[in-house]
Amino acid sequence: MLDAIRRYFRDHMDPREPLDEDPQHRLQLATAALLIEVSRTDNRMDDVERTAILEGIRRKFDLDDRETDELLELARREAEESVSYFEFTSLINQHFSREQKQRVIELMWRVAVADGSIDKHQEALIRKIADLLYVPHRDFISAKLRVLDEQARDA
Repeated sequence: MLDAIRRYFRDHMDPREPLDEDPQHRLQLATAALLIEVSRTDNRMDDVERTAILEGIRRKFDLDDRETDELLELARREAEESVSYFEFTSLINQHFSREQKQRVIELMWRVAVADGSIDKHQEALIRKIADLLYVPHRDFISAKLRVLDEQARDA
């Protein structure tokens, strides 16, 4: 696990603590970390992917600039270390509905296609996270197709 991210989530998302008055906040932070991992998987986080992450985090999750910037900085500093996704996916599994988990996968696809192509490693990571979140394969594929269709319409 990325040491800095682990410390951040331990400090901000200790699963032994009850969820605060905004229970979605911790889950949104876990989701944001997964989005960052998608962008790092192809060994480059270009401006388009970074913008997709920032937009997804800020608009969809209503995180403030400090939280967003801190997560992005942690991901950059720890880019070379190995990763375990259990902390993130277990929290999401405990608290997200099936539809919310599908939305996480769709957001991951948005980051992956932001630069105009899907790297095979990004696709493998999204598949792995979908499996860990118990998202059925048909929903994994549906999310991918929705994002690709939107990208084609916007082009």
